Amino acid sequence: MNRVAVVGLGYAGLTLAVALARKGVTVFGYDRDPGVVAALATGRPHLFEPGIEEGLREVLGDRLSVAAELSREPVDAAVLCVSTPVNSETHQPELENLRAAARRVAETCAPDTLVVVRSTVPVGATRRVVLPELLGRWPRARLAFCPERTIQGQALRELEELPQVVGGLDRESREAAAALFARLTPRVVPVSSLEAAEMIKLINNCHTDLIYAFGNEVALMAERFGLDPLELVHAANIDYPRPDLSRPGFVGGSCLSKDPYLLLGSSRSAGYDPWLVEQARGLNEHLPIHVARRFLDLLRETRGEPAGSRILLLGFAYKGAPPTDDMRGAPVLAMLEVFRTAPLTLLGHDYLVAPEVLKRLGVTPCRPEEGFAGSDGVLIITNHPEYAKLDLPRLLASLRRPALIYDCWRILDEEGVRAAGQIRYAGIGYG
Repeated sequence: MNRVAVVGLGYAGLTLAVALARKGVTVFGYDRDPGVVAALATGRPHLFEPGIEEGLREVLGDRLSVAAELSREPVDAAVLCVSTPVNSETHQPELENLRAAARRVAETCAPDTLVVVRSTVPVGATRRVVLPELLGRWPRARLAFCPERTIQGQALRELEELPQVVGGLDRESREAAAALFARLTPRVVPVSSLEAAEMIKLINNCHTDLIYAFGNEVALMAERFGLDPLELVHAANIDYPRPDLSRPGFVGGSCLSKDPYLLLGSSRSAGYDPWLVEQARGLNEHLPIHVARRFLDLLRETRGEPAGSRILLLGFAYKGAPPTDDMRGAPVLAMLEVFRTAPLTLLGHDYLVAPEVLKRLGVTPCRPEEGFAGSDGVLIITNHPEYAKLDLPRLLASLRRPALIYDCWRILDEEGVRAAGQIRYAGIGYG
């Protein structure tokens, strides 16, 4: 496996392409977006990921090339990393990108090419969607599913450290895919089928969603009892030999906001209606709405009717640590729907999300110092580490009084906020 095509150069595809090229594989990267290809061809990644720019420049033009069209360049394997979103209204998977990519591979690559699906799909989709496209043009297919399980912000490291699950159409396909990923990671985990590998990706992420959902439910209950959810979680976890409780916080991103719906749809099509998956996802999607409403309620208690208030929003990506510029599933999007019901002046800041994106959302981009000055309330949405390093005394002094600080992740010095005088401090389920 010395020559590999990577089809789709988003987060999963670009990081895989760079990681393989750094291991000595000749990689041909393809993306149908000409803007993405043009940027990558000059060594400029179109997304933020630590180490990706340095890695791209290290291998570009040597072991990595990028193009907008899949060519007939002979390759040992083609890895499909195209987007597989769910419909925002129906939550049904949209797999046309995957189908088209498989068709293009079948049209341009040799019939003995190993095809690896890395895009996240419903259980059974590799066999149902990809395989027919290959067999429609080839006498036989070598096909595998190898889920991408890295976290944004640590992808290049985790590609070399995490075990790689490998499921194949047959033994030959599985062993070929295992040989490919053995170039990257010291441990490959073979499983019995394509469907087993597909489901492993989904249950990994749905389990994470469920764990976070319970932490969020603890926070919502603690809010009613007037208790501190962080105190509850911390004390419950101390030297207790059971699974740790999760801190409350927002759950977003492309995977955790999508994969539960893929597992739900797959399970229901097989005749089983899951008990927990939908409830956990629903709670996590409700949390940003709850926080936005709670923020307005506290602002009303602090300053009177919030109409006309000047509000600073800090953190627009879906998470702050590890940092990312990805806004898929970002909590701020649901919050803005709530805030638009009140005539507020909204200012915003994010260390990685471009100011133009904030403007398109109806928010005035600014530096934190500009946003604090004269504002009535500040909502810290992500736990980006730089927000914890702000010059808090100076910034707090510039707020209008009385003011509200709603620190979703509790990363600020609470005592310092209160000591500034006439400032109410709150967080998820707290204050």
